[in-house]
Amino acid sequence: MALIAVGLDHEHASLELLERATVLEHEWVKVLRTLVSHRNIHEAVFVSTCLRTEVVAVIDRFHGAIEEITTTLAEFTGLAPDEFQEHLSVHFDRGVANHLFSVSAGLRSVVPGEFEVLGQLRRAVELASDEHVAGPTLSELFQRALASGRRVRNETSIARGTTSFAHAAVEATLESLRGDAAGATVLVVGAGQLASGVVRSLLSSSPPVERVVVCNRTTSRAEELARVLDDERVVVAPLDRLGEELAVSRAVVVAAEVPEPLITTATLAGRTRPLLAMDLAVPRGVAREVDAMPGVQRFDIGALHDRVNQALDDRRDAVAAAQLLVAEDVERYVEDQRARGAAGIVSDLRAHFDAVVASELQRRSSDIEALSESEAELLRSVVRSVVAKIAHRPTAALKESAGTDQGARLSEAVRTLFDL
Repeated sequence: MALIAVGLDHEHASLELLERATVLEHEWVKVLRTLVSHRNIHEAVFVSTCLRTEVVAVIDRFHGAIEEITTTLAEFTGLAPDEFQEHLSVHFDRGVANHLFSVSAGLRSVVPGEFEVLGQLRRAVELASDEHVAGPTLSELFQRALASGRRVRNETSIARGTTSFAHAAVEATLESLRGDAAGATVLVVGAGQLASGVVRSLLSSSPPVERVVVCNRTTSRAEELARVLDDERVVVAPLDRLGEELAVSRAVVVAAEVPEPLITTATLAGRTRPLLAMDLAVPRGVAREVDAMPGVQRFDIGALHDRVNQALDDRRDAVAAAQLLVAEDVERYVEDQRARGAAGIVSDLRAHFDAVVASELQRRSSDIEALSESEAELLRSVVRSVVAKIAHRPTAALKESAGTDQGARLSEAVRTLFDL
């Protein structure tokens, strides 16, 4: 069995394609169950955000698994395979660890070092574990990746300054508002992790905003956020009051899972005041058509990406340091897997040879009993020594090649030859 990671990400696919490929979180369980129903997939973790939709799996046949994963992605995204196949990123065995550890460290994010990806990966593996589709192999891989991500943030300065979508989005919003930021009302749609980060950043911004309205489909969740923040500037509104709140807001940040755009030309019809709309939703939460409306400015993740890139020159050294730590952690993980993999097959091989020796000595026990005690012990010693020498080279080869493609082939050959 082998590891594979297959998916779409912002480095290899357009934001428009990523938007169409997004699978809302309440559908992830169905995706996981479908994945492990295929013959080549034994364990699976699935994650889908505004920047990546990806499957990490333990598989049998490489090409068979690619086909099964592609079919599953097509089924749940509604895309035809030929729409996304050439944009897929595929990683195999050690490459999966390199990729996942880098993602966890924030090295594959729009904002290098951002911390939200840690929560996304943790939720993904926890869901897969709860559904019993992530076994020991993926559970350890993800836990080690998450630990590496935390280490990178603790031991480098990659997380200095703008460290999240939320922070970057608020900075971009306030910068665009310029003189209008002080005393402004900002509407935040959503109450999850991303939206919570946006609200916190708004409350600590300078110049300070006057009012933050949290508008969410589940009002109780928004009320819980307001209770935790304990700031009189935070006001909660139900989603059916979205139009009313937009009418009095200078800016809106959409940070929620939505099946279709919430803010459209119809929603903004009759509005005369200027509005800045920051769209962080998956899929799109602000319709592109609003760009044509007078006084409306719309920003999305693409614009945010460009802005962040311009501001990261002072963190290039931190990125290089993070890459070194990731490489170190991946090597340690791979070495541990090699040792563990070799230990299993070597133990089985030794047990097989010991059983053969014991069986033959038992079968000829009546002949051995005719020998003197010293002769019998010498015979047993010679037999064990010969078998040990025969077993030495295959045992050494298994240990030396563990964790490689050659090691996998040798392990399979040994199990076949000795019926292990």
